[in-house]
Amino acid sequence: MVSTEVLLEQYTDFLQVELRLSRQTVETYTRECNVAAALVAEDGGSLQELSTGEVINYLLRRQTDGEPLDQRTVAKNLSALRSFYQFCILEGVRDDNPALKVSSPRAEHRLPGVLSVEQIEELLAAIDLSNPGGLRDRALYELIYSAGLRISEAVALDLTHLYLQEGLILVRGKGDKERLVPFGEEAVCWMRRYLDESRPKLVKGPGERAVFVNRLGSRLSRKGMWKRFHELTQAVGITAKVHTLRHSFATHLLEGGADLRAVQELLGHADIGTTQIYTHIDTEDLKEYHHQYHPRG
Repeated sequence: MVSTEVLLEQYTDFLQVELRLSRQTVETYTRECNVAAALVAEDGGSLQELSTGEVINYLLRRQTDGEPLDQRTVAKNLSALRSFYQFCILEGVRDDNPALKVSSPRAEHRLPGVLSVEQIEELLAAIDLSNPGGLRDRALYELIYSAGLRISEAVALDLTHLYLQEGLILVRGKGDKERLVPFGEEAVCWMRRYLDESRPKLVKGPGERAVFVNRLGSRLSRKGMWKRFHELTQAVGITAKVHTLRHSFATHLLEGGADLRAVQELLGHADIGTTQIYTHIDTEDLKEYHHQYHPRG
């Protein structure tokens, strides 16, 4: 019988080679299955042999041990297990998928956090430009807000993906789908300054392809970006995450009258239903106006 460790290695290869899933999805599914395997092993069991009841018990344990998990995370854990057991069926390890019989938790409907134009201007203006890292950060966050980029899309940008003259960037999004995204003159200006003045001081050699690099001269990581942004928001006193810039991008476009389909294309959403969540923010504003100004509000 194949060991759980070997089976998980084969499962990872299956996700990468056969299904050709994105690197982030592969990492998420593999991580969740490895966590599950370790916890199940503590109780003397093996992941590939769990029953539906044992899958439920595992998910309950994840929710009660340590920090409570939100419903989105539990749903993600369940999706990873469903995928793993489907692989087990294909490999002849078992003939059923116990995770299919477990209902996914209903995701909480949460509106994304959004900053006002004034808050974004205050945030960006607070960046210290006296060092190469500061100029990089200004260009980076200007670009994310101007083009509505995901964090992973921003750090993955290579120099060959930039078309500054045209104000366009080639973005590789979820599922390795590519799209051309325009960005504004303000972001173009800061990108030119960063590429001309700051990036040459950060890179250590001519071979680095990444647009945004760290102090060691290699590609800036998502963790590094989060850390810098957190320090910035703490200094200014604004509660926000890097992804808030993407949410603000979408919301400000829709508030300005942009077509929902156009915003869907700019964001790289496969389903327009994902984009529609930004219209709920406008609805909340309308309800507030009604409450304030209508005689029966």
